[in-house]
Amino acid sequence: MEHPENSTEYKGLTVNDGVAQPSIINPYLNRQRVKRRQLSAAEMVEGIRKGDVTVLSQAVTLVESINPDHQAKAQEVIEKCLPYSGNSVRIGISGVPGAGKSTSIDEFGVHVLERTGGKLAVLAIDPSSERSKGSILGDKTRMEKLAQHPKSFIRPSPSAGSLGGVARKTRESIILCEAAGFDKIFVETVGVGQSETACHSMVDFFLLIQLAGTGDELQGIKRGIMEISDGIVINKCDGDNVDRCHLAATSFRNALHFFPPHESGWTPQVLCYSGFYAIGIKEIWDMVFQYVDFVKANGYFEYRRSEQAKYWMYETINEQLRNHFYNNPDIQQQLKKAEQAVLKGEKTSFVAAGELLQDYGIK
Repeated sequence: MEHPENSTEYKGLTVNDGVAQPSIINPYLNRQRVKRRQLSAAEMVEGIRKGDVTVLSQAVTLVESINPDHQAKAQEVIEKCLPYSGNSVRIGISGVPGAGKSTSIDEFGVHVLERTGGKLAVLAIDPSSERSKGSILGDKTRMEKLAQHPKSFIRPSPSAGSLGGVARKTRESIILCEAAGFDKIFVETVGVGQSETACHSMVDFFLLIQLAGTGDELQGIKRGIMEISDGIVINKCDGDNVDRCHLAATSFRNALHFFPPHESGWTPQVLCYSGFYAIGIKEIWDMVFQYVDFVKANGYFEYRRSEQAKYWMYETINEQLRNHFYNNPDIQQQLKKAEQAVLKGEKTSFVAAGELLQDYGIK
């Protein structure tokens, strides 16, 4: 094949050889990777008490780890941080996917920090893939203002398919954040569902974010979620959606009349706002602070905290029993035989389960 650049009419031109291609082998491959020194439990507690967010992040990572050694170390850190915890206001924030939770938390956080000062920690639970078990952990990218704020700490955590485990780890992370001096804690849940009950069991105020104009408003009214909500806010109340939001707010207020009154004596309020345009944010936090003052005055605040501590003691017992049962070598062998017996129709599920529990020592 002839190359035109070799023709005599182009003899005055010079052809460069081009840029030499680098080797496909990473030149730094053989370089010794510098291992970061592992902090002891005492050093971690000291760093957390000083408000070092790097040490705090490492401690939360230990809490989330399934490594038994990491878990033992994490429990030691939590136990030493426990006396310094409990001095915060914990806010649970939930809502249907797409309701604007992350955008709202960004505005809520900036407003609260400017209004009251102090420090804010955001513990966001991201749903994990059932197939790959991976999680995007993208909440921090949607909280642009808070991510740059010097007094905020944002920690997204994967649900990893285990809601109960995540709830326990989130509660332990709250203790660490409080010991680090964060006096306001936001807990963002995966979405409307079982996670709300777990979130409600670890926060002081549960805020439910709803949407309007998505069809029948009654579809957004789920009895279990409505009953545990201390406040309901309707997002995206801007532009042409204002009338629909106020109509939805009326529907929610009417629905609340059919629910039994809260133990605290508080009547949940329904408000409209726009997280994107930061409209109505002040009114929402007036409601939250009014609630906190109300329950502290009548003693319900401490009562709820004590009930939550008791609840998590029983939850921990249940989780430990479950893990001990399934990790028992004898039970693991018998489980396979029991599965086959159930699949072949030789035993019912209930009989097989009863025999396994009886062999485990539960009569």
